Amino acid sequence: MYGSGSRTVRRRAFVLGSAAATASAALAGPLAGSAAATGFGWSDDGSNYVVDTGADLVLKVSKTNGDLTSLVYKGTEYQGYGGKNSHVESGLGTSTVTLEQSGSTILVSVAYGTLRHYYAARSGENNIYLWTNKADSSVTATRYIVRVKEGLFLNDEPDSYAYTTSTVEASDVFAKSDGQTRSKHYAKHRVIDYDYIGWTTGSVGLWIVRSNHEKASGGPFYRSLLRHQSADGGGLYEILYYGENQTEPERYGLQGPYVIAFTDGGAPSSALYHGTLTTSWADSLGITGYVPDSGRGRVAGVGIAGRDTAYAYTVGLANAAAQYWGAARSSDGYFSVSRVLPGAYTLTVHKGELAVYSTQLTVTAGTTTTLNTITVPSSNDPAKASAIWRIGTWDGTPSGFKNAELMTYAHPSDVRAASWTGNVVISSGSETSAFPCYLWKDVNSGLLVHFRLTAAQAAAAHTLRIGVTTAYANGRPQITVNDTWTSAIPSPPTQPSTRSLTVGSYRGNNHTFSYSVPASAWLTDTSKYNVLKIDIVSGSGTTGYLSAGTAIDAVDLLA
Repeated sequence: MYGSGSRTVRRRAFVLGSAAATASAALAGPLAGSAAATGFGWSDDGSNYVVDTGADLVLKVSKTNGDLTSLVYKGTEYQGYGGKNSHVESGLGTSTVTLEQSGSTILVSVAYGTLRHYYAARSGENNIYLWTNKADSSVTATRYIVRVKEGLFLNDEPDSYAYTTSTVEASDVFAKSDGQTRSKHYAKHRVIDYDYIGWTTGSVGLWIVRSNHEKASGGPFYRSLLRHQSADGGGLYEILYYGENQTEPERYGLQGPYVIAFTDGGAPSSALYHGTLTTSWADSLGITGYVPDSGRGRVAGVGIAGRDTAYAYTVGLANAAAQYWGAARSSDGYFSVSRVLPGAYTLTVHKGELAVYSTQLTVTAGTTTTLNTITVPSSNDPAKASAIWRIGTWDGTPSGFKNAELMTYAHPSDVRAASWTGNVVISSGSETSAFPCYLWKDVNSGLLVHFRLTAAQAAAAHTLRIGVTTAYANGRPQITVNDTWTSAIPSPPTQPSTRSLTVGSYRGNNHTFSYSVPASAWLTDTSKYNVLKIDIVSGSGTTGYLSAGTAIDAVDLLA
């Protein structure tokens, strides 16, 4: 997992319903429910294994395909919408399903081809622990979805479905009658931002606590499906692999545990979070691919020098088999990433979301790999270069640009979006807020930036830089200065091949385009504005917001 470590974002999570009621409700921990757990046990009703946790939760797992067919909490059935069960992907089909009880744990195992899936129930808990092991590409398994009956929880978040027949894009982006857009894609949150998602009424909470994403892809800043609601119910997701705007190949192996947790309305216990959850009780259950803590290592860094303290820094570890991450301490850059599978990794230091340093290291089981202070070279941080003017900040995101925040949970056509066109004047005080976060070939290509130069500046050649965070359909910027000098069309950097800008994601591969502008291109009359035109070029894409486009990180003219 680019996993967890000691992130402090645990309390930043999705909550639907009354915030006041949620705040005041008691938390339900791993041992919530009846202390005696007198009802703990299982039975076979012919079609399902029926598991009673001895607390307030009774679940059923199909003996045919491993679907979760029933979730009864305090006597109320929560499972099911549209006649569908909760399951891996859209259901596995005929599987071999077995059950074993080991003391205070009941484990249901599902085998489907090379895929293995597991449900574990613990005596006295209102939680279900899940693991999914996708060994190869022979089985499609990219998610687990908890399907929840309609009418049990409010639907008041802009990132989830709202029922409508008006489709904006494909079959998964919709528009309400008021012009606001909705889609299951619009999650707002990056993986690093949340530990759990779900709903609460104030007296009942239903959550998925995410896994450490050890075998997922995309790193700490990736966005993917989290939940949705429509007229016939809702879904909570644990994404095992998501291809939309994906920057990495799929990783295979065991993912989990992730947890379906019921509470009395409050947030799930912090003991269930991937940074603090311990599952030594599962060490001997025979889960395929399971590696106990004793078979894992740790990486710790003394600190990070050369940081810009205005930004949060994140340290990531990644190789072809696993990914992990941890926050660097704001005071000195100290970091620690624990429960790491043994192997060779690339360590990357991110300023915001911009990679500014990398090195190689090896993790060994049972030991800590300790790094001395890492120094980020000034040349690795583009913000440290002296600039005549700069639009935006070099942090690997479009933050601060026009419509940037909205685009993580809305379609570009949304009525709440400011106009995608309009020009920019340097020294106006609104350079960044007036500059669109996204540029498209068919929407706002040809954006103009007006700026003055001193006589000394106009007498010299300068480098103009445009940083991007992703691109759709090979969209990339070509520049023209004062209608007299035009750059060559740059080669497109490697970027995801799927939709991105219209499904709530700017996170691709950060890239900086550099253009060497000769002195002859500048105006010699210092009272006049020079005009920079930025066009988006590509031979791919279609029309409108699905024409070739790119997301902007920063634009500057170097001194």
